[in-house]
Amino acid sequence: MPDITIIGGHGKIALLLAPILVARGDTVTSIVRNPAHADDVAATGATPLVLDIETATQQQFADALRGADAVVFSAGAGGGDPARTYAVDRDAAITSMHAARSAGVHRFVMVSYLGAGPDHGVPEDDSFYPYAQAKAAADTALRATDLDWTILMPGRLTLDEPSGRIDPAAVRAADNPGTSRANVAQVAAAALASPSTIGKDVPFTDGDVPIDDALG
Repeated sequence: MPDITIIGGHGKIALLLAPILVARGDTVTSIVRNPAHADDVAATGATPLVLDIETATQQQFADALRGADAVVFSAGAGGGDPARTYAVDRDAAITSMHAARSAGVHRFVMVSYLGAGPDHGVPEDDSFYPYAQAKAAADTALRATDLDWTILMPGRLTLDEPSGRIDPAAVRAADNPGTSRANVAQVAAAALASPSTIGKDVPFTDGDVPIDDALG
């Protein structure tokens, strides 16, 4: 069965994704920065691996990823500190792509957001601007690689229960419905198992289309 490494393993989406993968028989390694989070990760059935991605070199990343069949980048600085946002959401993301390639890992799923891109339209004086810039740079870099990439682009994240249904035709809009993190986890799991998503952006919000149908 596939061996999946999740970067940002203690994030809300990652903690929901790991047990889905484990339940279907995948082997999961979840990278975390804080050793105190290892028990939370282990409780999902994943194996915790401590690595500070903010300072990790490409070689350290490659060592952590070697042997995996796929990588899911679900890490995020969480906002508030622009320097750290760029370090994690842009620099670490791009380093992990190069590391995956050097480690022989071809499948790479990135968790981004709906509306991400160089034309994100966020003004420079908005606190969201560093994140928008960082994700635009990371997503652009991923598309330029020869990895088998998929970029997930969920709308505004919520803690709602999973519905297993999304709107794959969603576009950026102020009145978009939210997107359950649990649905994002299900979409990530489905994308990993769906070669049809390779080389594609997958925009979505919660909706009415079953996830497998939406990705098919």
